[in-house]
Amino acid sequence: MFKEKEYERWLKEAKRTLGSAYSDLENEYYEWASFKAQQSAELAVKAILRGLGVSPIGHSVTKLLRELSNSGIEVPKDIISFAMELDRHYIAPRYPDAYPEGSPFEYYSEEIAKELLSLSEKIINFVEKLKHELGKT
Repeated sequence: MFKEKEYERWLKEAKRTLGSAYSDLENEYYEWASFKAQQSAELAVKAILRGLGVSPIGHSVTKLLRELSNSGIEVPKDIISFAMELDRHYIAPRYPDAYPEGSPFEYYSEEIAKELLSLSEKIINFVEKLKHELGKT
């Protein structure tokens, strides 16, 4: 049985995090918008897993999607690729020692942040579509 309330709780947080990321984008905090893009996708995938009764561990969207796939749900290759790109921005936007010199904000731009937000939206849309399809069965 699908755990609707648990799914909704996590998905709402995913969407709120995405909204916060867009606020950071608008205020030119591109590194934080990029990090939050990864976070919103992570929360969305955790939403569907928790709805299915799985207690996911970890922060890698790629790993979480593979866990979903191992549960018998088909995850398109492009969604996995989007997750791989987002996962590259889990640590780098937050820690100065992720780069040989300088601070993370010096390595992020509006274009990078917009692209990552777009990828996050695609993963959230995948999760919502999947939830809709699960409701039909």
